[in-house]
Amino acid sequence: MPELDEDNQSVSDAFIDEPTFSQDYITAMSHFYRGEIGRIMVWRQRLDTTTTWAITSTCTIFTVAFSFREVPHLIFFFNLAIVLMMLWIEARRYRFYDAFRARVRMLEAHFIVPVLMRQEPKLEGNWRKLVAEDLLVPAFKVSMFESIGRRLKRNYAFITIIILTAWITKIFIHPPAGIEKITSFETLYNGLAIGGLASWFVAMVMVGTFLSVIGITLYIAKHSSGEITEVGKSSRTTWMS
Repeated sequence: MPELDEDNQSVSDAFIDEPTFSQDYITAMSHFYRGEIGRIMVWRQRLDTTTTWAITSTCTIFTVAFSFREVPHLIFFFNLAIVLMMLWIEARRYRFYDAFRARVRMLEAHFIVPVLMRQEPKLEGNWRKLVAEDLLVPAFKVSMFESIGRRLKRNYAFITIIILTAWITKIFIHPPAGIEKITSFETLYNGLAIGGLASWFVAMVMVGTFLSVIGITLYIAKHSSGEITEVGKSSRTTWMS
């Protein structure tokens, strides 16, 4: 057989060393890791469910609003309320998902990596104690505000902006009674009034929602690291396809 050069020999020796952990420990931790993966997948599916509800209700309301002239633009107020309620529910679910995902990341960084590299843990620190404490007394890793911001950034900012755009479009296409056509900002403002709701109230809801959504999304995008880094922003070696 051909002889290995020194570099190849050193690489081979590095991967035939004795395992860093005992076999029993690896087996137990592997089952623990698999269980945590299953748990975060369940919560991930719950996040998809609330997003689907938000999109489905929005599409249904859009169909009704633009198909019938008699339907007032007030219907988009309820559309917005439904979506914001879904956002609140999803943000709460995301906090649970993130708490369990943090355990998985802890295992991947401090257990899987040393086993994979066949090297002593380099980032071990106090991770066993932290995971044990989290199992005994589970705790959220992100605040409700940050959770809402992350879900806005991922999905709900786009859904909300589309609803507000459709709301204005509905007023242009089907002006309220007493207004034949929207020809100026004044007629648009007057067209916002519907039933017992004054124009200023509807305008405040629209502008307040838009500014809040954009403000929270930009703040979280700037101050939160998120779940995963973008390609090229880390120091990892290039992945080859």
